[in-house]
Amino acid sequence: MPSRSDTLTAVLPAESLALRYRARQRVALWAALALVVVWGANFSVQKAVFNALSPGGFLFVRYLVMPIAAALLLCWRHGTRWPRVGRADAVALLKLGLAGHLLHVGLVTFGIHWSTAFSSSLILACGPVFTLLILRAYGLEQMTRAQVAGVAVAFVGVLILLSDKLLGGHWRASGGDIVLLIAAAFFSYYTVAAKPLIERHGGVTVMTYATLLGSAPVVLLSVPAGLQVDWAHVSAPIWAGMLWAVLVSAFLGWMVWGWVNAVRGVARTAPLIYLMPPVAGLVAWATTGEHYTAVKLAGAALALGGVALAQFASSTPNDPVRESVAPVD
Repeated sequence: MPSRSDTLTAVLPAESLALRYRARQRVALWAALALVVVWGANFSVQKAVFNALSPGGFLFVRYLVMPIAAALLLCWRHGTRWPRVGRADAVALLKLGLAGHLLHVGLVTFGIHWSTAFSSSLILACGPVFTLLILRAYGLEQMTRAQVAGVAVAFVGVLILLSDKLLGGHWRASGGDIVLLIAAAFFSYYTVAAKPLIERHGGVTVMTYATLLGSAPVVLLSVPAGLQVDWAHVSAPIWAGMLWAVLVSAFLGWMVWGWVNAVRGVARTAPLIYLMPPVAGLVAWATTGEHYTAVKLAGAALALGGVALAQFASSTPNDPVRESVAPVD
């Protein structure tokens, strides 16, 4: 018969592990919520930076900084012996870099500049819908009736959002929203195309290699805009906002999000992204005086509701659409 002390010895480690597990879950939840606040506020931060530097000037600096950060991360993880990839995967990573950085980030930057902070966050939150449609086009996903309804409701919500601006004569903002929709589609392609590469090489390797390969064309295209900026007279708050947007929100943010997903699971974490548009709206209202009509809020609610229905209506376990997230930059 085991003694009382033996029983306690067996129980205490189990209780300790359970306590540590719950503590880790709480830390991950708070980290995710903090990240949602960072990402929501970043729309207003980026608009201030874009107004000061121009979107092209921001892209020029961003893609001088991002490759350095990616290379440092690879050196920290692997030293001087970076992971090797085959020729086919190298070509796939190049395509990924062009889609994710040149096309997606480039379009997002100009779209946010032309649109408003709240609309930008809302439009980008439609990313899971495009993921679903891309997977359906490739024959990898069968859409349920509920998902079809969700896609329809989401696009009706977006149309209502656009109609509010068009009726008000806000043509530039409407154009920005359309550009952001295209950008969201490119991000969805990025997430679908990246999945098999991540399974073979790991998330950090794919993210950093795609960043390194996608940065050069962005820098080359943004050189003229970068040379037009009077960098000697850029204020300290703008420099701080730029570094915040590039290193904290974009680079560090995605690393933290990856850790949160590993701890909590993607399916439990992905719904938190729906808090980002309300945060972006509140920050924009408080800092820039952005205001919202009843029609705009109704369109936003419909769009988010439709995206949530399209994303979570599948009964398939480990559905990639459930695990997709909105693009955040």
